[in-house]
Amino acid sequence: MTRILLLSDTHSHIDDAILKYAKQADEIWHAGDIGVLNVTDTLKKIKPLRAVYGNIDDHKAKLEFPLDNRFMCEGVDVWITHIGGHPNKYYTRIRDDIKKNPPRLFISGHSHILKVMWDKKLNLLHMNPGACGKHGFHQMRTMLRFTIEGKEIKDLEVIELGKR
Repeated sequence: MTRILLLSDTHSHIDDAILKYAKQADEIWHAGDIGVLNVTDTLKKIKPLRAVYGNIDDHKAKLEFPLDNRFMCEGVDVWITHIGGHPNKYYTRIRDDIKKNPPRLFISGHSHILKVMWDKKLNLLHMNPGACGKHGFHQMRTMLRFTIEGKEIKDLEVIELGKR
C-alpha cells in the first residue's frame, strides 16, 4: 500500500499546511508549476518526490524534472504531465499517445481546477489536484490524497487548505 499526496501549481509557495500532509504520505507527486526549487527541495527532505515541470518553471526545474513522468506505482501505470487536459479534451501534444497507450491513472495540473473524472473510452482515471499555491485565479487551495494498493486506486480525499 502506497499513500500518495498529489499537488500542483505551488507557484513558489510552501507552508506548514502543505507540509503537514506531506509528512503523512509515503510519496509526494507534484504536477508542475513548481516555481522556485526550494519547494521541491523541501518536499524531497520529507518523502520521495515525483514531479514534472510546468509552463511557469525555469530552466533549473526543466533540468531537474521531466515534462512527462510515466512510471509504475505498485500495479498502477501512472502518467503525470502539467498541461494534459482531461477526458474528451486532452491537450494536443499528448492526445495521440494517450489514445494509443493509455495509463491507468492520468494526472495533470495547470488549470487550477480540482477535477477527478473517469474516462470510459480509455478506461483510465484522470486527476487534477487544483492549485495549492497562492498565485492564480482559484479561490480555494486544494490537493488530493489517495492510496494505491496493488492495482487499486482508493481512499481518495480532497484536501482544502483554505482561501488563497
